Amino acid sequence: MAYNQGGYQQPPYGAPPPGHSPQPGYGQYPPPQQGYPPQQPYGAPPPNQYPPQQGYPPQQPYGAPQGQYPPQQPYGAPPPNQYPPQQGYPPQQPYGAPPPGQYGAPQPQYGAPSPQPGYGAPPPQQPYSTYTQPQVFTPPTPATLGYGPPQQIAWDGTADAEACKKAMKGFGTDEKLLIRTLATKDPLQVNVIRDTYYQRHRKHLLTEVQGEVSGWFEEGLCAIIRGPLMQDVYLLHKAMSGPGTKESVLTDILMGRSNADMRAIKDLYQRTYHRSLEHDVKSDLSMKTERHFLMVLAANRNEDSAPVVPQQIDQDVSEIYKATEGRHGTDELLVCSILSQRSDAQISAIAHTYKQKFTKPLDAVIIMEFSGHMEAALLQQLRTGTDKAMRDAMLLEDAMAGAGTKDHLLVNRVVRVHWDRNHMQQVKGAYQHKYRTSLVQRIKGETSGDYERLMVACLGE
Repeated sequence: MAYNQGGYQQPPYGAPPPGHSPQPGYGQYPPPQQGYPPQQPYGAPPPNQYPPQQGYPPQQPYGAPQGQYPPQQPYGAPPPNQYPPQQGYPPQQPYGAPPPGQYGAPQPQYGAPSPQPGYGAPPPQQPYSTYTQPQVFTPPTPATLGYGPPQQIAWDGTADAEACKKAMKGFGTDEKLLIRTLATKDPLQVNVIRDTYYQRHRKHLLTEVQGEVSGWFEEGLCAIIRGPLMQDVYLLHKAMSGPGTKESVLTDILMGRSNADMRAIKDLYQRTYHRSLEHDVKSDLSMKTERHFLMVLAANRNEDSAPVVPQQIDQDVSEIYKATEGRHGTDELLVCSILSQRSDAQISAIAHTYKQKFTKPLDAVIIMEFSGHMEAALLQQLRTGTDKAMRDAMLLEDAMAGAGTKDHLLVNRVVRVHWDRNHMQQVKGAYQHKYRTSLVQRIKGETSGDYERLMVACLGE
């Protein structure tokens, strides 16, 4: 590249060096000397005086680019790529281009990026979002209580294990004692009770309870005894066994989960049933819904500690609009990809920005553009990012709305909410705010007997 630096002006071609006066006859050649070749005309290239040596390339004609130097670039043009890329290094980027992978999708001439690990849908897909957040280390989101590695807690479960034994001893069962003992414990305490019961009586508490009670009361007690992680794995397998698939169960358990929780679910499923969760999902789902769930199972969401980048939010909002309202038909997988990869904080920012820019709530757009299982799954992901308490309040109402009660959903949704007492209070407040009635009173109207008492106890009443 020719740069005009420091006022330096290159002398014209053929002019004498600076500081030398021209010699007489300058610019003309003296008569040829004896033994020398005839003088070439002024400005002509020197003749090829020597034949090419073996192993050397022939001399190029005058004006052709030489092998050592590239042709002269126009003024202001970037320097050419003079050296071939070394092995193990990426090819040199065009002058002024951003570093690869920071401000957009890779340029086509350099090839598509490798597929996301665990995506599972051949062939590798181009990323849907053209903005790629710069790679920075973000600490992983901790697993939810009950989903992390086994923990030893300084809590003695002997009294509660003996209370469970007493409630089932002899003829009849003291259901109220079982409820008082089990409905108020957190996941780690339930693990202690379960282990202590087996150590003292050489029987599994779960098996004992299943032999003493029945119906939805049994379903609720067993959900508590298994704990949140084991219950999720049990429900996933049950939902995909036999004819048909209970899509609502898959959505409840898998959508909106952290990477740590998702990996814990997949690991226990593999150890319990000796096959991968992805394998069973592929067998029961199909087409775009299958691909959506495989994106989620890949467990590659942005962690909660990832920064919310305004440029990425604007890009995601624009792409969602172009994939839904801004076109005929809907690009379902683009929307699935964005909501499956972003953190809760990023999803919340996307929803807020979308409403500001296009004056329509994003959940209303999903309801308008999608249907069935995919609609429910996307709404679960969106509401997880925007308001978890309202999400669970709406799920509980959904289980009770209409003719009859969806008891298999109600039981597990109540038990899932009760594991986190602070969250449970927020859910009760959100339900009161949206439906203008008490959640506990609503559940009492849909249940009865020991089943009702267990559900109400789980909600802290």
